[in-house]
Amino acid sequence: MGHEMGDKLLVDLSDRLKECVRAVDTVARLGGDEFGVLLDGIIDEEAAIEIASRIQESLSQPFDLDGQEFFSSASIGISFSSLGYERPEDILRDADTAMYRAKANGKARYEVFDVGMHTRAVEALKLENDLRRGIEKDEIQPYFQPIVSLSTGAVTGFEALARWEHPHRGLIAPVDFISLAEETGLIMPLGISILENACRQLRRWQKMFDTEKSLTMSVNLSGKQFAQKTLVEEVRRIIIETEVEPGCIHLEITESVVMENAVAAIETLKQLKSIGVRLSIDDFGTGYSSLSYLHHFPFDILKIDRSFVSRMSADKDSRSIVETIITLANKLGKTTVAEGVETDAHQTLLSEFSCEYGQGFLYSEPLNTARAEEFLHKNAVSKDDANQPLEAVSPRGIEIIVNQYPM
Repeated sequence: MGHEMGDKLLVDLSDRLKECVRAVDTVARLGGDEFGVLLDGIIDEEAAIEIASRIQESLSQPFDLDGQEFFSSASIGISFSSLGYERPEDILRDADTAMYRAKANGKARYEVFDVGMHTRAVEALKLENDLRRGIEKDEIQPYFQPIVSLSTGAVTGFEALARWEHPHRGLIAPVDFISLAEETGLIMPLGISILENACRQLRRWQKMFDTEKSLTMSVNLSGKQFAQKTLVEEVRRIIIETEVEPGCIHLEITESVVMENAVAAIETLKQLKSIGVRLSIDDFGTGYSSLSYLHHFPFDILKIDRSFVSRMSADKDSRSIVETIITLANKLGKTTVAEGVETDAHQTLLSEFSCEYGQGFLYSEPLNTARAEEFLHKNAVSKDDANQPLEAVSPRGIEIIVNQYPM
């Protein structure tokens, strides 16, 4: 959309907003694509929400501009002057805070400001600043969760998972900072840092344990990373600089990400494949019509979502879904990895279904570099002993469990 068309759309948006409110109310453009609406004499939350819903319904209808249809959505923040503001800009600030909360909760929503929201916004801003500093200082490092062959019990690779060792808060879980990184655009430098560190570590371990091509590293790509135009060249650069074998790097993408724009996704996947890396579809079975779309995408590996694996022992439907996915994958020549393997029963069923690899707390929790290296010292898989049984680290790292299950 060019500038002229964009200006026309903003004019039409303004007109629709005016149609949704009363003559005594005020509509003003605050800048860019943000508008402010001042509702005169409205003190009831229900009445304000009714108007917000009316605005969202109106703006969800297509705009006809020179014969072309354009669609929009509105995230709305609501604040009330009855909270006792001394300055009008404070009311706008809190409405803005509520609007960003609405965006964070899925867009095309409304949120009513409360005092706790401001406190959370201040905390989020501080965390964002800490995150920027943390990325610059390499505080966010990959932890490594082993991936195990179900037929031999041998460790064949790791999945690199981001963990933040905050200097004051200690270890921060991904759920508390990955979404923030996505919202702020910091996911790009963060993702590149994790990929680069994981590749360097893999190369180091391959040399240390004589596993040139038998040890692999899986790394997740977020939706925004995958959509980045520079992704392919960044991956190529890292492969060259770290001197790692491309086929030992497995890039994981969720099926929801590839289905957002299937045509563009196929092209990006093909370009990544041309580098020589292997591609893995993560959380398989949780999103779209996975089975019907599977053959369109050049994936090498299917990771079966933990939600199915965890219910296999008790739920016949989940068991059937897992077996069907594995059977289909095997017929299509895809490698299968089951996530969330936590019990002997899980492993036994997966082996019966001919699943090739497992990952989960039955074998080990995600480990920092030192503990992962210790894990490899005990379970090194060289080119000559890839069929030896695996000693698994317990989730707390207190005891060692020897897996000698019948396969």
